[in-house]
Amino acid sequence: MSATADPAEVQRTLAQRLGFQPGQVVQEIGYDQDCDDALRASVTELTGADLVDEEYDDVVDAVLLWWRDGDGDLVDALVETLTALADGGFIWLLTPKAGRGGHVEPSDIGEAAPTAGLSQTTTISAARDWSGTRLVAPKAGRGRR
Repeated sequence: MSATADPAEVQRTLAQRLGFQPGQVVQEIGYDQDCDDALRASVTELTGADLVDEEYDDVVDAVLLWWRDGDGDLVDALVETLTALADGGFIWLLTPKAGRGGHVEPSDIGEAAPTAGLSQTTTISAARDWSGTRLVAPKAGRGRR
């Protein structure tokens, strides 16, 4: 990427790096004022649609789950995200980086994901203050709730 890339190009690249595609429906859960607006904007720009919230009652292609220590039971939250997730969909579990308020230990994610029936595929620095863990559900017909 050149040093002259405008911010929209940088944002679009971030959403592409996270695996988002144009036309996808992305549900956002756990939004609060501490969430990264640039990350959110990059996803909406690339998909061409606003993020849908927890009240959305149709199938979604992906979920952005903002999660902080103290938000409740992570396993329950992950299982709940599966109810609307399309086959082949994915979840980005976004947690505050180490040293920031609400940090979630990677071992907690490592234990919660398989308990919820999810596989962890990638962990990245998703934003300045947020780490992202990509989780996928099992293929259809393998006991998915």
